[in-house]
Amino acid sequence: MIRAAVAGASGYAGGELLRLLAAHPDIEVGPLAAGSSAGQTLGALHPNLVTLADRPLLPTDPATLADADIVFLALPHGESAALAAELPDGLPVVDLGADFRLRDADAWRTYYNPSHAGSWTYGLPELPGHRERIAASTRVANPGCYATSVVVALAPVLAAGLADPTDVVIVAASGTSGAGRKPTDSLLATQVMGSMSPYKVGGVHQHTPEMEQALSDVAAVPVALSFTPLLAPMPRGIVATCTAVARPGTTTDAVRSALLDAYADEPFVHVLPAGSWPQTSSVFGTNAVHLQAAVDEHAGRVVVVSVIDNLGKGAAGQALQNANLVLGLDETAGLTANGVAP
Repeated sequence: MIRAAVAGASGYAGGELLRLLAAHPDIEVGPLAAGSSAGQTLGALHPNLVTLADRPLLPTDPATLADADIVFLALPHGESAALAAELPDGLPVVDLGADFRLRDADAWRTYYNPSHAGSWTYGLPELPGHRERIAASTRVANPGCYATSVVVALAPVLAAGLADPTDVVIVAASGTSGAGRKPTDSLLATQVMGSMSPYKVGGVHQHTPEMEQALSDVAAVPVALSFTPLLAPMPRGIVATCTAVARPGTTTDAVRSALLDAYADEPFVHVLPAGSWPQTSSVFGTNAVHLQAAVDEHAGRVVVVSVIDNLGKGAAGQALQNANLVLGLDETAGLTANGVAP
């Protein structure tokens, strides 16, 4: 069996990753590190993980993590780079944080902090050529949750020249787990229940340059977008409404055909039947992306709506998908596209 270590096991993404690893046919759970939660058992923080409940949470020590065949870093943004630098060069590492996603050092400094650690292979297998690059890599940067929902939705449309890459507008709502486990007033149940609210409005959300980078690569021209995130009263899930000015002659059928052609053989991306629109409840607990599209002829805009589970395809599920590729395993091992309902 392949042995996996997880740093950041106390967080929501770390917990979801461990839930998936516990059922993986080829990977077993190795050392678990949790920083300030070291000394506790996993079950004290994730009571749902009954088969791993007695596992101790250890200090975040590179030597301990290196006693594994692959390491997952599920740490806050800005904390992965220093730890990764102390791990052996040949040891496969999948970083669920943002530290190695951006190639542009100026963009990193603007949206995160002054120190840019460089970039790793971008781990979105559904993009053209990325699956092969991931499989040939030992260091993979897992995409952000919002970025995953938006890039999967728009990449085929921009690649096909069906929309203007200079006028892209995104409005996306995420469940509260996307903000992490650290308690804040804005995440109190009394603040969230029965209410939706925007945050980081005006192009300041940290996933903005990541979306522009990935979409510019696919479109082969610079992509500029406006992104407004919303906090939704649900624990997990993202619904992203992605629009762009339609090129002359672009129809709904043409947009749907571009999506269907791009994702025909993808196990986790599903273009819904015409007239059926995505809902977050359908992807709960999965690594799936559900898509639907239309052309708003009145406004002259392409509209693509996507939904994902922000802890699944937006974090832990995608990390495991990438790990499977790096390790030469079945890409779908330990993952599902079937949701839990109701």
